[in-house]
Amino acid sequence: MASNTATMGNLPSGVGICTTIPDILYLPELIFGGLVWILVASTLVVPENPQGWVMFVSVFCFVVTFIWMVVFACGGHQNKGTWAAADFVYHGIAAFFYLSASVALAKVTLDMSSGTNFKNYQIDISAVVFSFVATLLYFIHTILSAIRWKSF
Repeated sequence: MASNTATMGNLPSGVGICTTIPDILYLPELIFGGLVWILVASTLVVPENPQGWVMFVSVFCFVVTFIWMVVFACGGHQNKGTWAAADFVYHGIAAFFYLSASVALAKVTLDMSSGTNFKNYQIDISAVVFSFVATLLYFIHTILSAIRWKSF
C-alpha cells in the first residue's frame, strides 16, 4: 500500500496503470460498462428515450474510458497536473451520467415488471445492477482522482 500512496502525486504510464490507485479501476469500469451496453442492447428497447440515454452513456463512457486508458498507458499525459485535473473532471461527469442512466434504467425496469416478456425483464435487472456497479466504480475513481490531483 505504501507504493500506491507514494505515487499519488505522479501519473502512471505503461503497466503502471494496472498497479496504481485509482487507475486500476479502468478495467472494471470497462467491463461493467460493456456489460451494461451489451445487456441493454440485447433487450427490447421500449421506451426509447430512457433506454437511448442508457445506451448513449454506456457507449460514450466505454469509448472515452478506453481512450483515456490508452493515453495514460502510452504516457501521453507527460505527468502534468492538468491531466490529473482532467481525469478528476471526466470521471466526475461519467459518474453523474451513469447515476442518471442507472436511475432511468431502474424506473423502466420497474415499469416492465408486470409485462409479459420475463426474459427481457431479467436481462434489464442485470443491466440495472451492473449500471449501479459502474456508477460506484466511476464515483470511487472520481474521489481518488481528486485526492491525486490535490497532491500535485
